[in-house]
Amino acid sequence: QVQLQESGPGLVKPSQTLSLTCTVSGGSITTSYYGWSWIRQPPGKGLEWMGVIAYDGSTYYSPSLKSRTSISRDTSKNQFSLQLSSVTPEDTAVYYCARSKGNSDYERVDEYNYWGQGTQVTVSS
Repeated sequence: QVQLQESGPGLVKPSQTLSLTCTVSGGSITTSYYGWSWIRQPPGKGLEWMGVIAYDGSTYYSPSLKSRTSISRDTSKNQFSLQLSSVTPEDTAVYYCARSKGNSDYERVDEYNYWGQGTQVTVSS
């Protein structure tokens, strides 16, 4: 059974960089053909796909966030990480890491069947 767990600060100041890590157990992040994504949900809004790092290390980002987002991985620790720069209060959300069902459309949030519990990140001074 694959399990994902997000970790990182719950409070970030405006203009700083938000950094989160997802630790995966029960499966390798290099196993074909899964994608490992970051997805967020602002208060009162729907789920928003942010970006993915695929099994082969390739990355794809939401066009609306691409200029501020970076996803990387540490295969020795079976972890992948999110960095979101120049945050504003509009980046306040619950942030989830998730694994895709397979070699699917990584941008679709309904193509993910394993999710972390989510972590609340608030952007405030």
